[in-house]
Amino acid sequence: MISLAEISAATQALLATAARLDDADVRGPSLLPGWTRGHVLTHVARNADGGTRLLTWARTGVESYEYASLDARAAEIEEGANRPADTLVEDVRRSADRFAEAFALMPDEAWERTVQWTTGARHPAARAADARLTEVLVHHVDLDAGFAPGDWPADFTSRMLAGVTASFARRDDGPALRLHATDTGEDHGTGDHLVTGPAPSLLAWLLGRSPATGLSGATHLEIPFLY
Repeated sequence: MISLAEISAATQALLATAARLDDADVRGPSLLPGWTRGHVLTHVARNADGGTRLLTWARTGVESYEYASLDARAAEIEEGANRPADTLVEDVRRSADRFAEAFALMPDEAWERTVQWTTGARHPAARAADARLTEVLVHHVDLDAGFAPGDWPADFTSRMLAGVTASFARRDDGPALRLHATDTGEDHGTGDHLVTGPAPSLLAWLLGRSPATGLSGATHLEIPFLY
């Protein structure tokens, strides 16, 4: 399972990037269509609160849903996006602290208890730790403020490549992929479409965070949005 140390390290790196942004910067565009950096930072903060509620549910047995609804989630992000830069950063910091406190309170057996995400998907609570690390690292890139896919921890990139490739293999709307990471030598998937390139570039492409520049075999392949 993902450790709190991994999540905290990723969070501190994101906060360091965010702390360099001024009010004009946070109103500038992120890499996500239609979202400013303020939207991204607000989303990261509200995601921490949603994760805190899921962990609290798993620990106490009292239902505490991630968000009231997907519409409520979107409204919270929109409402918070235009705040001053220092307010946004403090929100990310405090919400991350709340998540860390909830994580530290979890007894071992609680991680296996099933909780429900806003989409209706039900998973063991340990998935909330995995999801939180992914949110922080991927949305750090989305800030478009100096942190790039090549800055992702190697073990995260490897795990995500395996997970995303497996996820695409279960879907009907994407190509059957076989990936070869030229920098690590790792292979993922058993499909007919071989795509090769550095592991961070492969993952960024699969996540829709970059075009297929620098990849071999990806031309004309359409990748469904996953995250």
